[in-house]
Amino acid sequence: MTTIKDIAKVAGVSVTTVSRALNGYSDVSNKTRQRIMDVAKELNYSPNTVARSLVMKKSKTIGLLVSNMNRDGVKDNFTFEVLCGINQASADSEYDLVLFSTTSTKQREKTYTQLCRERRVDGVIIQGIRTDDPYLEEVVESDIPCVLIDIPIESNTVGYVTTDNVAGARDAVKHLIDRGHMKIGMINGHSHADVSIRRLQGYREALYEHSLDIRMDWVRTGDFVEDKAEEATLELLKEYPEITALFCASDLMAFGAIKAIKRIGKRVPEDIAVIGYDDILLASYASPTLSTIRQDKYRLGWEAALLLIGMLEGEATQHARIIDTELILRESSN
Repeated sequence: MTTIKDIAKVAGVSVTTVSRALNGYSDVSNKTRQRIMDVAKELNYSPNTVARSLVMKKSKTIGLLVSNMNRDGVKDNFTFEVLCGINQASADSEYDLVLFSTTSTKQREKTYTQLCRERRVDGVIIQGIRTDDPYLEEVVESDIPCVLIDIPIESNTVGYVTTDNVAGARDAVKHLIDRGHMKIGMINGHSHADVSIRRLQGYREALYEHSLDIRMDWVRTGDFVEDKAEEATLELLKEYPEITALFCASDLMAFGAIKAIKRIGKRVPEDIAVIGYDDILLASYASPTLSTIRQDKYRLGWEAALLLIGMLEGEATQHARIIDTELILRESSN
């Protein structure tokens, strides 16, 4: 196996010069650096990234930590699209990506810092974590740079990327109001998701702006799960049959709501209109096709990776990025 000593010998320079050239130090002339690169290529040199990271104290590796990743998430494909964005941006910046998932059991056994040190990552992107997760406090206190997806916490070492959830929810409800609906219910996620709080805020703002009653008893929890949303919708419509439209804080919950509406013998959208949030792939294939708020999940990941890399390289002046959403109209609300 070729070593930097072999390169130094062929190139006629010192081992130190080879090392500094390969690691990007600016005190090596362009001519010498090119000579060293050419020789390294001729000799099929493959750098020992672990050894180099020990010298440079950087691994050029970022981690993606996903909480409770399981097969239940396959249907909405959310994590995969975010992962694709992270992977592309990190590859473009010549960073490696390590995926590690965690559960509450694992978290009791290993701290956040231990997990990061063991995987030798320079920084971490965290997705799917609840606001009451014990890791969140560790993240904020740690000196390891981190970018949170959908949790707006910002410090010297912590940044975040999210979509404008308040505006997205407001647009969804305003659309229902524009269609003539005045009695609009909501199926929300859960109280330990920042997006739930903000989408509820958008729902309330839209109602307030149009002088409609804000009925918190018309807001039910579906935990971002289709089956739970179905049951929550059945209960809501049984208690308040006057409701003519539903805003659901995720597309999966909207699917559950539509099932519930059909179970009680009503039609979508003729009797009850439904609009979701996310614009997952299945939204355009559902029956009826689902009106929704589109958030660019790929861009969420892409922006998160670019922000983290910018923080690692001292180039990020702002640690927060908010992405616009888009109203997508289909059959379920028209």
